[in-house]
Amino acid sequence: MGKGEDANERTRRLWDRYAPRYDRQIARSERLLFPDGRAWACSQASGDVLEVAVGTGLNLSYYPVGIAFTGVDLSAAMLAIARDRAKSLGIDADLREASADALPFDDARFDTVVCTVSLCNIPATGPRSPRCTGCSGPAGG
Repeated sequence: MGKGEDANERTRRLWDRYAPRYDRQIARSERLLFPDGRAWACSQASGDVLEVAVGTGLNLSYYPVGIAFTGVDLSAAMLAIARDRAKSLGIDADLREASADALPFDDARFDTVVCTVSLCNIPATGPRSPRCTGCSGPAGG
């Protein structure tokens, strides 16, 4: 890490560079390790949904019809791909650049919080923290 650089900044730079290759390179790992993982996780979502570390939006096609979707990611380059994907799928998605450890939402704002294939890339204060947990309503998510 460079002088004065925090973990989020380092992670942001890495994903900005990797964004154009991400979909192609993750596809093989997913087929081998968790072939239906995204579909299963997203099919459980309901109501107002927050996806933390939305990346290139690979999950978008798996969400049930009728949800209100918000996605956050550190990487502007990943979000640009996610915006294109949402548009091509006809999905109205609120996609924002934000850190998992400083989510810009009120507590209990979402009915479901989803995070797939990302926890290992989020600093320990990310979605496992009380701040992320507080974004979902009383039923969890």
